[in-house]
Amino acid sequence: MRVLLLSSCLFVGGLAHAANDLPGGGIDPQALSRHVRVLASDEFEGRAPATEGEERTVQYLIEQFRSYGLQPGGVDGSWVQPVPLVRAQLEGPAKASLSLKQGNRALANGVDVTLQSLQPRKRVQIKDAPLVFVGYGIDAPERQWNDYKDVDLHGKIAVVLINDADFEADAPGAFDGKAVTYYGRWTYKFEEAARRGAEGVLIVHETAPAAYGWATVKSSGTSPLFDIERGQAEAMAQHTPLRGWMQRELAEAIFADAGLDFDAEKRKAMRADFRPVALDNAKLSVDFALKREQVVTRNVVAKLPGGEHGDEAVIFSAHWDAFGIGQPDAKGDRIRRGAIDNATGVATVLELGRVFAAGPQPQRTLY
Repeated sequence: MRVLLLSSCLFVGGLAHAANDLPGGGIDPQALSRHVRVLASDEFEGRAPATEGEERTVQYLIEQFRSYGLQPGGVDGSWVQPVPLVRAQLEGPAKASLSLKQGNRALANGVDVTLQSLQPRKRVQIKDAPLVFVGYGIDAPERQWNDYKDVDLHGKIAVVLINDADFEADAPGAFDGKAVTYYGRWTYKFEEAARRGAEGVLIVHETAPAAYGWATVKSSGTSPLFDIERGQAEAMAQHTPLRGWMQRELAEAIFADAGLDFDAEKRKAMRADFRPVALDNAKLSVDFALKREQVVTRNVVAKLPGGEHGDEAVIFSAHWDAFGIGQPDAKGDRIRRGAIDNATGVATVLELGRVFAAGPQPQRTLY
């Protein structure tokens, strides 16, 4: 242990010495902290797109980039790139319930489940849709993996595990170990179920494989959703009528009601020979209204022109948005500040911009 500690001290000392030789003194931890504190402050209101919080965020980023001597890299010589989006959010309360062998169970949005939709409709109404467990919800022919074997999901709710099959497996398998792949992302789960014609998708939340707790799911799941502008047919095909998450405790209760053990079925889902399991004992009903509107948000683009290969570009990026203002947390705070997700990333890009601007001209144009 003493050797490791000594190595660490020497390494850190070397970095500190090297930073003095870097342009602008290198990455400044105090500057990183300052940016995070500003962006996550009350004034920025959680940085939700198309809100006053966005306006303050955009202006702050422009001010910082300008002060570093960077050039605007947006549209028509500006600092911004307009991004037209569709914003969809629940209008009023959501009603949801499960019909089980043991009786009906009311579900609270944000507590037991999260309920959302990106389909272009005014209301989502689902009555007694049966549930089907589709494991990790992955179809990856190049990995000889298909969780959707011989299942018809039309009119049904897909129950899906987060991450992919290797995360909790005993040894690396088809997904090369614990590092999450594209197939482990929740975005993929929703997209694949939509391609299969599912009426809805509920991802089972577990903190370790998700890498975040239920509080994060609740924040995002009770906030507006955003989508690129699509035609009616494409939007209907791209999204299921219902999408959301459920607590693991709820999944355990559903499986137990069907005479199944959740953990045992999960272990089966870690194998390539897994087959979907009908949870016919459970039927989901939901009813909620949707409000959809077109909005325009903005990317902030700064540029450092390159030299010999200036027609080539290197892009450093981070998403500046977070979840805005929503339901109060346990302390009564309604602002979802997004300090880690993703003020830290924005602070890093700002510091990179400052350091590069203070140094020699790069060979390639930096954005």
